[in-house]
This record gives sequence, structure tokens and C-alpha cells, in this order.
Amino acid sequence: MENELELQVRAKAQAWLDGPYDEETKRQVRYLMEHDPKELTESFYKDLEFGTGGLRGIMGVGSNRMNIYTVGAATQGLANYLRRCFAGEEIRVAVGHDSRNNSRMFAEHVADIFASNGFTVYLFDALRPTPELSFAIRELKCQSGVVVTASHNPKEYNGYKAYWADGAQVTPPHDRNIIDEVEKITDIRMIRTGAHHEKIQMLGEEFDERYLNKIHELSLSPECVQRHHDLKIVYTPLHGAGVRLVPASLRKFGFTNITVVPEQAVIDGNFPTVESPNPEERKTMSMAIELGKKQQADLVLATDPDSDRIGVALRTGTGEYVLLNGNQTLVLLMSYQLTRWAELGRLTGKEYVVKTIVTSLMANAVADHYGVKCYECLTGFKYIAKIIRNLEGRMKYIGGGEESFGYLAGDYVRDKDGVSACSLAAEAAAWALDTMGMTLFEWLQHLYVQYGFYREGLVSVVRKGKEGAEQIQQMMVDFRATPPQTILGSPVVKINDFKSLESLDVRTGVRTPLEQDASNVLQWFTEDGTIVSVRPSGTEPKIKFYFGVKAPLHEVSDYDRVLAELDARIEGIKKDLKLE
Repeated sequence: MENELELQVRAKAQAWLDGPYDEETKRQVRYLMEHDPKELTESFYKDLEFGTGGLRGIMGVGSNRMNIYTVGAATQGLANYLRRCFAGEEIRVAVGHDSRNNSRMFAEHVADIFASNGFTVYLFDALRPTPELSFAIRELKCQSGVVVTASHNPKEYNGYKAYWADGAQVTPPHDRNIIDEVEKITDIRMIRTGAHHEKIQMLGEEFDERYLNKIHELSLSPECVQRHHDLKIVYTPLHGAGVRLVPASLRKFGFTNITVVPEQAVIDGNFPTVESPNPEERKTMSMAIELGKKQQADLVLATDPDSDRIGVALRTGTGEYVLLNGNQTLVLLMSYQLTRWAELGRLTGKEYVVKTIVTSLMANAVADHYGVKCYECLTGFKYIAKIIRNLEGRMKYIGGGEESFGYLAGDYVRDKDGVSACSLAAEAAAWALDTMGMTLFEWLQHLYVQYGFYREGLVSVVRKGKEGAEQIQQMMVDFRATPPQTILGSPVVKINDFKSLESLDVRTGVRTPLEQDASNVLQWFTEDGTIVSVRPSGTEPKIKFYFGVKAPLHEVSDYDRVLAELDARIEGIKKDLKLE
């Protein structure tokens, strides 16, 4: 079997050497064939496919790598599909990119291909937040759009997210159909380039103002901001696309005391000050938190390289900074929105929020308190966007998000938006101080007293390459065949399988259908209220385990003790499932 794979790989690599590829690409392929058979296999053993976030991969030569040829084939395939879907219409597309190495080159190549296919192309004149690309599709009445980004992945990666006419990432059946079209591009000479450059229009700062004005419409407490305009905010763009627009949005909301971490305001795809540009990690946030400590900042904010994710660190009563997880950020932003909507008399019974199935159940509790419907969906913001699309004109979307540090307020964007999330977080801090004399961290503690102390954990098991992908799939097969009977001593009473779309009551054996899109996800629910969710990542070589536990918090003074108990319970679950 291995010999067969090796022959296939070498044949594919030889086709690149014999084909109309540029000389530098051929030189690199030749080197791999002669000196690095393992990397050759990784580069050619399959074609880079659309996953939950479009294309994403390590940059380099080969069919399984991000390069101008794989990006070109994806774009020509998408162009062919758009012509099929919108026959006879003038097709408009928007193209954006982040700060990663080669992102501008890839974005210009994408724009060239679309223009050469006769489309009108709106290309941002420099890097921009991914959510602004989503906004542009809707605002400029485009049928599609592409953003070149690998989000918060390490510097070796780049990616390509394809969007549909509603401003959301492509969902079934479009994703599968686009892949079918891409697979028909069997020769790079089928990719159209070098024509109709006059069809490319640049989007600049004037368009940014339209986006920022729309974000400002989300403001719920302008008087509170006016009274606390000098709230100390430290922000880091982590060398990425939020560098200009996040501070601009904060200023538009009325904040005047904003410090951007100078070393990380440098746009650099090598991300020189961090190991990984992921605001989920305290190490990544350390430079911003240190500056926050020096300035005694009320709020430390971050966005990832394409500025769709938000990181938040809050000062505690002792002057230390707590880095919120994505669930806590979501709960704070959602609680703020729902509280103010209620106070302003905006809740009519037709409003709703959305969360993913692996996001904290505390969001459900907050929504229930305000009589607002909380919809649940699969992981991935495109599924949140799908719910918004399906309910358009019937119900009013307030906000929603996922545990992986993504939040969207308002529906003018159809992807997570770190720019608006930063502005709302700052406004929530001003409001809490103004109305309750509390910091955001103190308000979060009081929310735990009100709704219960929900605590979440996450373990990502990394398995790289072809072997790793097979191991991850086998783990899911084994979990389905022999699920755990107990977790930390508590019996498993319910199993949700989103592949078969069935929920099993373990005690009665009764199966009921799950009303969701199918996905390779398992959830185990125990008698004591613990939830464990397992899903292979759609964008990274990982299998993720999500843990949710809960306990009452009777008063704020018990916070540290109950937190320690819940964290110990999560650690116990990890050991019980042999993940550590």
C-alpha cells in the first residue's frame, strides 16, 4: 500500500515538473524528490480541500499546499460555479486578505482570476479584518467573496475562505459543488489570468467608514461611555488586520484613552513577538497584559491576525489580569446586550441569540432569563449565519457566538467580528462601572451567582499528517463502538451523535432525532450535569475534547473556592478519559 502511495505521489510530483509551472516551483519540487521524501508525500498525497473554513494549509509547493496554483484552481473552480449559479447576471465578488506572508500576492492573484473571468472585483487596497469582507459582500451586493487568511494558525499556514451572497462562508451544497468544480481544473492552463484588469476596483478608507458606521449602530450606552470615556484600554492587533480599525471603532464609540501595544502594531506575517498569534493563549497575550499592568488598564483587548476573534483580559481586585476564555467573553457580551435591550424596551418576544453545541450552557440560562430564544448549531460561524438567514424577516437576531473566541452582534456581518466585539466589550465595561460601580470581572462574578458557576475546559490532541488524520478518524470510530459508561464516577445518561443525528437515552435505549446538520461530533451527558463533546477540527490536525461542568455560587466571596473545585473536576475528567 505504501509503495502504491509513493508511486502516486512521485507521479503527481513529476506532472508538476513536466507541466507549465514556474521554474522556482519546479526547483523546489525537484529538491523534495531528491532529498525529502516525507515532505514530498505530505505535499502531494492529496489535494487541498475545502473544510469548515475553506482552504487552509501550510504554504509551499504541491497539491496539498497553499500556493498560487492551488489558490488559482480553487478560484477558477469557484468562478465556474458562480457562472453556473448566476447565469446571465453581472457577477460581483469582493476580495480581502490579512497580514500573513504571501496574503497580498494570493489576494491579487484571486482578483486577477475573477476579473479575467469577466467579474466585477472589489479588492481591498491593503489588509483588512475578515468581518469587513463579509460586510462588503452584503453592502456591495456581491454574489461571492474570498478572504486570504489562516486566522490564528502558526506563521507557516495560509488559507482561503470562500463566502456566498449572504456574506457567510459557503455551506452545503455549495461547498461540495465548488469542490467538484475545482476538481475539474486538471491543468493550470484552464485558469484564466491576465485579462480585464479594468474590472478590479479598489476599496479604501471611504469604505471603512461605512463599516465603522454600521458597527456604531450597535452602541447601547453612549451616555455611560461619555462619562467614562477615559477608561484605560490596552489593545494588541498581534501584527494583524485589526491595527487600524479596532482603535478607530473604539474612538467612534467615544473612548479616548486607548494604547496600542507598539511592538505588536507592526504588520508582520512572521508574528515575531509570539509563538502563535492566538489570543486564546495567555503567552500570546503576555505583552499586552504586561503593558496593561504598567498602565493599570481597565481592559486589555486583542484580535487575531484577521481580526475576527477577540481576546479579553480583565483586571481583578488584586491588580492581576484574568484572561477570559471564549465562553466567558460570549456570556459577558450576550448578557450586556440582553440586559440593555430589556432596559431599553426593545425585547418584543421575537428576538433570538445563537450559540454552538460546544459553547457554554450559561448562554442558554441568560437567554431564558430574558425570554429570548437561544438556538444551537454546529461548530463554525457559517452555521450561525445559516440560522440568521433562515429566520430573516421573521425574528430579530441580537447576538451569538462560539467558545473559540468568536462573537457577532447584529446581522450586517455574517461571520464573527472582533472589531465590533472589542467596542461592545469596552462599552459593557463603561456601563458596568457607571450603573453598578463594578468592573467587568466583578460583574461576571455576580452573573455566576445569578445563573450558576459554569466552567469549561478544552483539550486538543494533535495528530499531524496523513497518519494523524487516520488516527483521529479511528478514535471517533472507537468512541462510537465503546462510549464511556461513566465520567468521573457519574453515569453517562445521554449520548448525542451528530453523525447519525440521533440522541440516545442510555437508560431506556430510546433514540430521538437531532435537528441539525450532520457532523462528526459526539456528546456525552452525565447524571451530575457534566457534558463532554468530541469533534475532529475541520481546519487543523486536531481532535478536540470540550468539557462543561457547573456548580452553584452562593456569594462572590466563594468564587475562588468554587473555581478551584470546578477546575479540579475538569482535570479529573481529563485523567478519566486518559487525555493526560
